[in-house]
Amino acid sequence: MNSLSRETIAERVAALGPWFHNLYLEGVWTAPDHFLGDFPGIMWRRFRDALPDDLEGRSVLDIGCNSGFYCAEMKRRGAGRVVGIDSEPFYLEQARFAAQVLGHDSEFREMSVYDVGALGERFDIVLFMGVAYHLRHPLLALDLLWEHVADDVLVFQSMQRGSTQVLEPPPDMDFFDTEAFDAPGWPKLHFIEQRYAGDPTNWWAPNSACTQAMLRSAGFRPFSQPETEVFLCRRTARAAGAEPVYPARGPHGAGHRRGKKGRAA
Repeated sequence: MNSLSRETIAERVAALGPWFHNLYLEGVWTAPDHFLGDFPGIMWRRFRDALPDDLEGRSVLDIGCNSGFYCAEMKRRGAGRVVGIDSEPFYLEQARFAAQVLGHDSEFREMSVYDVGALGERFDIVLFMGVAYHLRHPLLALDLLWEHVADDVLVFQSMQRGSTQVLEPPPDMDFFDTEAFDAPGWPKLHFIEQRYAGDPTNWWAPNSACTQAMLRSAGFRPFSQPETEVFLCRRTARAAGAEPVYPARGPHGAGHRRGKKGRAA
């Protein structure tokens, strides 16, 4: 149980700031002036009813956990093992403090999404919220989740831009059929070369069709869309040839350089 005074919590929150997650810690809000409002609470309230109220005994992995908002919510629903990973130690320090105040035993690790194979276990529920568009290689990340950690349900969210229309994908197309690519409902992954919203790690902005197509290709079948950008998916068969391609090992044995920017990037 938390034994810290409100004044001590407020001082610690200020020292650990700025916060991206607006958490309520014993009377202290961590990000009351967030530019998105009560975030991610406002997002959570849009899709929380799509998840079981009782998660007793289930394991959860939160990728790009930031300061641990969703880890706390999973624990409130009785989840057993909850692991949050993030590539930014700054956020993990916030997450550990928040867990101390809120009184839950979630585990937090500094880890890139590309390193999830090192966890060596699968989870009943994998949360992949607000991460994919910060990644240079988002489809590789989805492939790795399927390969190593997802056992049943994937909760996916990404910033989306462009048309909300969705075309039924044909099984094949003629080489000279080019008009389909200009249709509003064709899957499009918009590349951001410079910055978007001042963030140099905003690399991609898929439309809705692209989000769903990438999920299916990686072996995650959407079964619920409780919010415009949120998809609940079941792990299923992935597309032919969709196994993850691992980078060549360098002279020092490193498969890739772990990123320090962008929420488990």
